[in-house]
Amino acid sequence: MKRRFMEFMNGRYGADQLSKFMLGVCLVCLVLNIFTRYRILYLLALVVLGLCYFRMFSRNYAKRSAENQKYLNMVWKVKARFGQMKNHAQQSKDFHIYKCPSCGQKIRIPRGKGKIRITCPKCRHEFEKKS
Repeated sequence: MKRRFMEFMNGRYGADQLSKFMLGVCLVCLVLNIFTRYRILYLLALVVLGLCYFRMFSRNYAKRSAENQKYLNMVWKVKARFGQMKNHAQQSKDFHIYKCPSCGQKIRIPRGKGKIRITCPKCRHEFEKKS
C-alpha cells in the first residue's frame, strides 16, 4: 500500500508551507463551526481543503512553487514588521528615536542627556531636541 501511494505521488507537488497553512485555516474554520454553527465557515473549510488537495496533487511544479514563494514573502514581511516593532519597544527604554526634519532619517539618541543639538549623519542638518 505504501509503495502504491509513493507511485501515485511520483511527479506530484506534495505538501509545502502554504499547504500546511491552508490545512490550519481549515481546521480553525471547522472548530469555529462546531461552536457557532455558521454554515459559511463549514463551506469555507471545504473550499480551502479542496484547494489544498488540488495543490498537493498538482503536477505543475513551477506554478505551485511560485504560489508558495509569494506566501513565504508575505509571511517574511509580516515577521519583519513585528520584529521592527519589538526592537523599537526594547530600545524605547534607553533611547529616543527622532526623525530628521530635513531628510527623514531616523536617529537614535540616549535618554537623560537634557536638551541636546543633534546632527543628522545623512544630510548634516542640525536641530535641537530634548533627550
